[in-house]
Amino acid sequence: MRNTARWAITLGLTATAVCAPLSGAALAAPGDAPSALYAPSALVLTVGKGVSATTATPERAVTLTCAPGPSGTHPAAGSACAELAAVGGDLSALTRTEDVMCPMVYDPVLVTVDGVWQGKRVSYERVFSNDCEMNAHGSSFFAF
Repeated sequence: MRNTARWAITLGLTATAVCAPLSGAALAAPGDAPSALYAPSALVLTVGKGVSATTATPERAVTLTCAPGPSGTHPAAGSACAELAAVGGDLSALTRTEDVMCPMVYDPVLVTVDGVWQGKRVSYERVFSNDCEMNAHGSSFFAF
């Protein structure tokens, strides 16, 4: 009987220790969520010569993480994240800067972007006529 009582007390204390922190979180209002929770935003960008991802060899690749803060190997992570946030993560909405003059030379450049933007899967592929045209679209985002 003595061992049973000791076992019951130990089990009760263990249950209290494990469940007590959980009950406080369950009672918290939705607006009181910790600020550390965020939807992930991490992308891998590649650029290579060619017109198809199956035949083009990537020449450069960078990583871009935008949440919780801008980071990665992208040389202008802060402004690239700001540009992407301005278009709601829609890479096709990055418009060409009008004041950039590019030569009319056809030297196709393929850009691919794969990863996650605010918790949603992203897969993007676009061919630009040359490097200048690529850099004129989303001045910081494609500049790597």
